[in-house]
Amino acid sequence: MLLSSCAIVLPLQAFAQNAEETDAGTMLKPIILQGDGSPVGPDSTIVAKSSRTSSKTDTPILDSAAAVSVVTQKEMDERGVKTFDEALSYTPGVSTDIYGSDNRYDHYLIRGFYSTGQSTFKDGLQVRSDNFTGSRMEPYGLQRLEVLKGANSTLFGMSQPGGVVNAISKRPQDYKFGEVYTTFGEDHIETGTDFGGPIDPDGVWSYRLTAKWQDAKQGIEYSDDDRVYIAPALTFSPSADTDFTLLMSYNKRNGSTSHGTPYSLRGQIDSETYLGEPDFDNMDTIERNIGYEFRHDFGNGLEFRQNARYTDLDLTYEGVFAPYATGIDDWTSIVGNRNSLAIYGHSQRFDVDNQLQYDASFGQFDSKTLLGVSYQKTKLAERRYDGSDPTKPPIGIDPFDPAYSGRDPVIDAFYRDFDDHGSQAAKSVYLQEELTLDDRWIATLGARYDHVKTNSRSLFTQYSPSYISLSDDTSVDEQFTKRAGLTYKATNELSLYASYQESFLPVGASRSSYVSEPKAQEGTQYEIGAKYQPEGMDAMFTVALFDLTQTNVPQYDASYAQYQVGKINVRGIELEGKMALTDRLNLTAGYSYWDAEIEDDILSENIGTRPALVPKHMASLWADYTIPGNGILGDLTFGLGARFIGQTYADNATLSRPGKSNQISLPSRTVFDAAVKYNVTESTTLAVNATNLFDREYISQVDNYSYSAYYGDRRKVLATLKYTW
Repeated sequence: MLLSSCAIVLPLQAFAQNAEETDAGTMLKPIILQGDGSPVGPDSTIVAKSSRTSSKTDTPILDSAAAVSVVTQKEMDERGVKTFDEALSYTPGVSTDIYGSDNRYDHYLIRGFYSTGQSTFKDGLQVRSDNFTGSRMEPYGLQRLEVLKGANSTLFGMSQPGGVVNAISKRPQDYKFGEVYTTFGEDHIETGTDFGGPIDPDGVWSYRLTAKWQDAKQGIEYSDDDRVYIAPALTFSPSADTDFTLLMSYNKRNGSTSHGTPYSLRGQIDSETYLGEPDFDNMDTIERNIGYEFRHDFGNGLEFRQNARYTDLDLTYEGVFAPYATGIDDWTSIVGNRNSLAIYGHSQRFDVDNQLQYDASFGQFDSKTLLGVSYQKTKLAERRYDGSDPTKPPIGIDPFDPAYSGRDPVIDAFYRDFDDHGSQAAKSVYLQEELTLDDRWIATLGARYDHVKTNSRSLFTQYSPSYISLSDDTSVDEQFTKRAGLTYKATNELSLYASYQESFLPVGASRSSYVSEPKAQEGTQYEIGAKYQPEGMDAMFTVALFDLTQTNVPQYDASYAQYQVGKINVRGIELEGKMALTDRLNLTAGYSYWDAEIEDDILSENIGTRPALVPKHMASLWADYTIPGNGILGDLTFGLGARFIGQTYADNATLSRPGKSNQISLPSRTVFDAAVKYNVTESTTLAVNATNLFDREYISQVDNYSYSAYYGDRRKVLATLKYTW
């Protein structure tokens, strides 16, 4: 139907395109029709129209009873995104750069809750960080990012209550395409390619290959951000009813551990002072993935889908951290002992999600029923060394005149190790009904049952004085979660919705320290909102108000016994607008207000205070405008963005150092980004992207134990030369 309508309305444009006269007649350049209706992309503009993440069905964003933000590949390209944090940094409801120069993982908050490690998904399947063993996502391998906000365990199982981020891998297309590029800047060089298309004349087989190599620094001396990424993909589509896509990736990253400086010495030493050990500073991972997506339409409204992936991950984590202080401003010695840590981890994970969808119509009613069965299992082996041998000289350093000790003294100073082995298996079944009445009222009801079995075996050895401890624990968590939503389409452009959603997240298998039978952490959310998608304009505007609570949060008392008395509530509002106003002007705007409060805590002084790192206000604005060259010069695009994060607190009170909460206040900050792109030829572009354009210096976090300050990333300017075909 799409092709037929295009054939009617586009003949004049087709004949008006450039033509080449030859002896055989007139040869026209091909027209490539690329629709924006796919729930997984790719998208031709910054505005996405539908999403599979919101309901695991192909549902227009306008119809969904949930807050969904989509970062398209077009938007990531315009902003020159190089990290997962940068991709999410203009999304309302998401706080990034929360640990500044600590780039070990993809750190972010959704609706005030720390979501790293348990709430990141790729192609609908969870991407885990277990203990310290985790990896980082490569944005160049993605064609969109979808952020589903709020408690969503009914769809995705174990996760934090703030929401989930689902990354969509690049996959084969039914037309030929390609690009090759190189990016360069201070201490940064990278090159990459992305190409694919049909293999056979009928397009039954198609392929894609995405690859990237990078040699770079993280902006601090002795740091690394080296990458090798290779992702081949193959699609077999013998008919319109069946397709099978094989997705593989190899992601090797050589990075560095967190880099902090004593908070008490702020303003006295350079914020980029390196107080680690160059010979013992590695955050290196090798991640291998192989998976597939399968779909078959049986006809008569019945369709089956299956997603599966196997992941193998190796970790080498070695680091020496800033000198330890006894208080916020208690730096009393210019030479301090440093903390050191070494971790060697290996994890294996298998995940499969089966979905059976049945669509039917009954008079004024349209029904979309989804039945899902999923299974996931993770195995982890991790060896951790830490502690400072009291019989050995301290690994000290002078913050004003650093001199490094080398690798051997660090290793010799370790006096204890933890040998951890664990596994977790989750079996789940879920059911969802989307019922539409008169194309106006859409009711969404969902329920899910999860059975999670966790095993944990840990051997603790201390060398001086000699001590050995062995723990071997098994736990089982069963959880039933629900969701309910109602959408009213007031017009074809405007929808109003209300929803209730739940989440759960089991605690660890080692439960001997709990004073009562441990329970899974639970989240509940109430939300109302509106969405506006004007006809005749490529734009989407959304507003959402929510009330989100997490309970059963584990906490230690002074004797290191654990109680589940923690309760945190966040109420807020989010506004978002994405507009491709013309083919020359794009605009993205967002605002978030979070009223966050600790309602119950093991420490009475924390009750009524704001959780650490949660701002009240966040805002962002990005605009880019293209000046056409009109065939004389190439098109010239200018982009400018601003990100505002309100005041936060770096701390709650701690049991080892009890006292008044929220002592360390971190001021609000506004960071600017910019971009310039020039079309050298029709196929060649030169772009310059700058993050933190004015080199704003700010502290993102202060560690609550060592009182080390972590500064945000400083200015980075990169130039990219790209050739496409």
